[in-house]
Amino acid sequence: MDPSDDSLPLLEEPARRTPVRYETEVLVVGGGSAGVAAAVAAARNGADVLLVERYGYLGGLATGGLIILLLTLDDGRGRQVVGGLCQEVTDRLARRGEAYFPPRAEWGSSDEERVRRDFRWGLLWGHGPHRVRYSVAFDPEGMKFALSEMLEESAARLLFHAWACDAIVEDGRLAGVTFQGKSGRFAVRARAVIDATGDGDVFAGAGCGHEREDVLPWLWFTMGGVDDVSAAIDAGAGCFRAIGEGKVLFPWGATDKVSRRIDATSPEDLTYAEIECRKRVMAEVERVRRELPGFSKAHLCRIADQLGITESRRLHGRRVLGRQDMDRALDDAVAVTGHWTRYGAVYHIPYGCLLAKELPNLLVAGRCISVDHRVHHATKEIPACMATGEAAGTAAALAVRAGIDPADLDVRGLRARLEEKGAIVVL
Repeated sequence: MDPSDDSLPLLEEPARRTPVRYETEVLVVGGGSAGVAAAVAAARNGADVLLVERYGYLGGLATGGLIILLLTLDDGRGRQVVGGLCQEVTDRLARRGEAYFPPRAEWGSSDEERVRRDFRWGLLWGHGPHRVRYSVAFDPEGMKFALSEMLEESAARLLFHAWACDAIVEDGRLAGVTFQGKSGRFAVRARAVIDATGDGDVFAGAGCGHEREDVLPWLWFTMGGVDDVSAAIDAGAGCFRAIGEGKVLFPWGATDKVSRRIDATSPEDLTYAEIECRKRVMAEVERVRRELPGFSKAHLCRIADQLGITESRRLHGRRVLGRQDMDRALDDAVAVTGHWTRYGAVYHIPYGCLLAKELPNLLVAGRCISVDHRVHHATKEIPACMATGEAAGTAAALAVRAGIDPADLDVRGLRARLEEKGAIVVL
């Protein structure tokens, strides 16, 4: 049965009264890397903030999805392009010994041994000639803790285990969002809302224009007890080094035989993908133990809690960033990103890519911002998501402080505040 079939029977539900459990200035929906950056930035800029997350931890795919690589904070030429909160979380991880990245003096180096070293960590992708890049491998539990620390220190409020249901649209504005938890349905009212769900659940529910892409599903996993990690990788094991002795990360080697693209907003498709990918992970674990040198006594550490969905809905915002905008400096840019598979490619992300056309107080951050399919491959990565989250959170706070909607905010003041806080908005 096709759940989108208009011929399905309909159930008439009685009208109900939904309690407004929270009122806030800035509501952030989704606690992934973009959502945490948005909430921290908004709170640090003086707003009353509530972050609502459906799971019981922060970080989204960066933690629960085991996509434990920050690709990338540079432009491929040795120049840093993402700073701000992404740099802060990297520093926090590094202080606890929970991250690996090449030192600044090596960025842009073409030294073969350094390049080989960083390939083993999964920090280099795409076509050569390769050079050392400012990318980061990190421990997922360390990332959860670092994000929680940042959020708590910012004084933003946090609510786990609540699933966004419906957008509350009143008089042409987004008045809030309803949520479902174990205790029932409730509403949150807000002056500004940031959709950081990854799948654009809020803007889709509010009727904002968007597009959707089907994708191949992935399920990343880690193994430990590998005898000689470097030798195994050099022998073609299809994995990367991970933080921890004898530990490796398998990104998608176990799911390369899944040829069916899925709609990541469909429960039926997601169910298929969860079951099929897990089967393939277990088969791959058995294969590497049996066939690969150094893996005979290796053990499975963890399978990702979340499918590695890279794309679903994308907003049709007030501005759509396209491939033709690559390497163009833009006066209204509020974030910059490099490209993880292309050396030297840079995108300046304008404020309009974060703004819904239909609702003046709705901002969007993370992988579902308003860009085309090609640019999405750069903006979906964790550093870029944190950069757009920081921009959205800062914009929301400045707007509510000024008594205006985010759509009416002077982008020059926003850019100045972001730079003041260490973000990079121009190169």
